[in-house]
Amino acid sequence: MKKIFVLSFISVGYFLNAQSLSNSPYATYGIGDVKYDNTIETASMGGISTAYISDFTSSFNFANPANNANFELTSIKLEATNENNYFKTDYNNTKSTKHSTYLSNISLAFPLSPKVKMGLSYQPYSSKSYDILNSTVAKDDMGNDITIANRFRGTGTLNAAQIALSYKVADQFSVGARANYYFGNLYDTNEIAYSNAELINGYETKNSIKNFNFTLGASYQKLDTRNDRKLTIGATTTFGNTSNMMTDYKNSTYYYTTGDVKAGEGTPIEEKSTSSKNLLPLQASVGVGYGEENKWFLSGQVDYKKGESITYFGKSLDLQDSYRISAGGWYLPNYNNFRNYFSRVVYRYGAFYEKGSLKIAGTNINKFGISAGVLLPFKTSSITRMSGLELGLEVGKRGTLENNLINQNYVNLKVGFNFADKWFRKRLLE
Repeated sequence: MKKIFVLSFISVGYFLNAQSLSNSPYATYGIGDVKYDNTIETASMGGISTAYISDFTSSFNFANPANNANFELTSIKLEATNENNYFKTDYNNTKSTKHSTYLSNISLAFPLSPKVKMGLSYQPYSSKSYDILNSTVAKDDMGNDITIANRFRGTGTLNAAQIALSYKVADQFSVGARANYYFGNLYDTNEIAYSNAELINGYETKNSIKNFNFTLGASYQKLDTRNDRKLTIGATTTFGNTSNMMTDYKNSTYYYTTGDVKAGEGTPIEEKSTSSKNLLPLQASVGVGYGEENKWFLSGQVDYKKGESITYFGKSLDLQDSYRISAGGWYLPNYNNFRNYFSRVVYRYGAFYEKGSLKIAGTNINKFGISAGVLLPFKTSSITRMSGLELGLEVGKRGTLENNLINQNYVNLKVGFNFADKWFRKRLLE
């Protein structure tokens, strides 16, 4: 039985690695659209996680591995996301829509002892999946009209696998660490075709990524036993890239035969390779939360990410420092009211604003959104064994119509299951 479970876990991970994820044209820059830390629980509360310690024993926090003091059961999570993107630009009054559904998270977590907890997780970190065609009409040397087609395409997914450990130092203080391994290939292609020319001029960039870094976290929670109110403070930092991103750039000419097969490819005009060590630069987060045990919780959080330099179509592109402000929480009406099922449902809510790292034509590409979600407990669930169906909704906006840029509105739907029970009863550590 255990072998079957392990093989199933690996096969689901293989399927996740093979997925094609939809995203924004802004994914052309850098490592694409970042999907990571978008679990249903976190995303439904606006992204708060740094100062979030679940009141229930079945939820493991990977974003801040220190926040697992209450985790006591073995938890298995399977989650999927449906993305719906709506794009608009004033350039030629263009509108477009894009949809995709993908497996967004699988995780397994379990306690090793009353003080030590462990989790394993696998999910997409970022992705590229765009295809943009821009056609213009110009004059050649003879004064004849020619059509210039400029096509941008991107593919690939960068995945993240992690292992996290949490240690309860004292009743009110815990620390944690997470090792992160990022792997995958990201491709960008820019093709320029002239109506009076047989060959296409193609600029191709391939980023091959195998990268480690580490996240350290700490949390402090004080409980007032007179009214069951809790104050939580948390902080994390991610650092220590140990590998390089290899970027291969190629400028060549060719044409396509039937089935989009390249042919006629001669000597490349230019080829070069570079390496980058700051693919995933320093990141830090701090949060504060307050709530009533098994009743409600509210938290605010600030995330910071240092800027980075990347190679884009053979040229260096500098991304600026970015930050994100999030607020959210949850509410549980009355879990002891067995006459009313919806009194035992956990309701989540949140909002965020993100100053993006990308700046185009002097304009910052920012993002904001609101979110909500519910945990619908299974019939056998209890306050100490919270298993159920997770549902989440995020509605937001990215970009702007200024300077002929693209405005992106999106609606993300999330669904998943959290199965929690007392597995592996034998304690491995004391």
